[in-house]
Amino acid sequence: MQGIYILANDKVTENSIALLNSIRYYDSETPIVMIPYNNEYQKIAELISSKFGVTVYEDLPFLDYLDNLVKSCGNNFFDRPNLLRKLACWFGPFDEFLYIDTDIVVFEKIIANLTHLSDYDFLCYDYQYRSGITQVFQEKIREIYSEEDLKDVFNTGFWGSKKNLISQQDLSDLFSFCSANPDYFYLLNSDQTIINYLILNKTKKRLNLSRQSTKLPGNWAGSKHFQEENHRLIDPNTNLPLKFIHWAGVRIEPKGAYGNIWEYYRYLNEDNLPPDVITPQTNQFQRVINKLKNKLKF
Repeated sequence: MQGIYILANDKVTENSIALLNSIRYYDSETPIVMIPYNNEYQKIAELISSKFGVTVYEDLPFLDYLDNLVKSCGNNFFDRPNLLRKLACWFGPFDEFLYIDTDIVVFEKIIANLTHLSDYDFLCYDYQYRSGITQVFQEKIREIYSEEDLKDVFNTGFWGSKKNLISQQDLSDLFSFCSANPDYFYLLNSDQTIINYLILNKTKKRLNLSRQSTKLPGNWAGSKHFQEENHRLIDPNTNLPLKFIHWAGVRIEPKGAYGNIWEYYRYLNEDNLPPDVITPQTNQFQRVINKLKNKLKF
């Protein structure tokens, strides 16, 4: 079974709605599971369950197990340690899965990218490698991995893999190693440094879609050259639509980078918009048209 995981709590409800609206716009069927970021998730769980059919990660004791593994490294060892709950993806209900951060909206049936897992054990679509190991590892990591290996570093906001590729023993070994060798890791990006190390250490068959021979569009909201077209974004460097847009490190706001795109998906299928977010793309007439289109789409 294939599916999508997100990590969320009540604090990121607005972003979660935008992401889930975009997923459901192109795909009404793929199951989605929310991994609670912390214990403050009851409100968002109720909302996205009724609105999008999202279920909560069932094995809550396993999340406690992960938390305890993280704590075994010491208090304040990691920055934002709850992000490491992403590791639960390998132990959840889906045989093949995508993980997607909530500061993303997608522009296609995104689960279709899992077809690559017929040939690979791990996939991502990211340009982190262009910045080298910055914000992923410390320089000492070069003692362990070759320059070629380190070209596979990635942002952990969007990636896919297979259930049971990672074992609980792997996790135990990982955190023991990290605790004993913190000078390899960039601990201010808890999930990024740990999951990158885990993938480099445990998988050989890994694919970064951005490094294929065919040039593909970008996906970072910090890139200013994308063009809006029918509530999607086009990369003029490739003349191809983006698969998704990721606001990693970029503030999401109405007048900010691609704010119209975020607003469109956040308020998709809603009749009443807050006055301060109404844009030319979301006036009353356009909302009526969009609502009719969505009904026909499904």
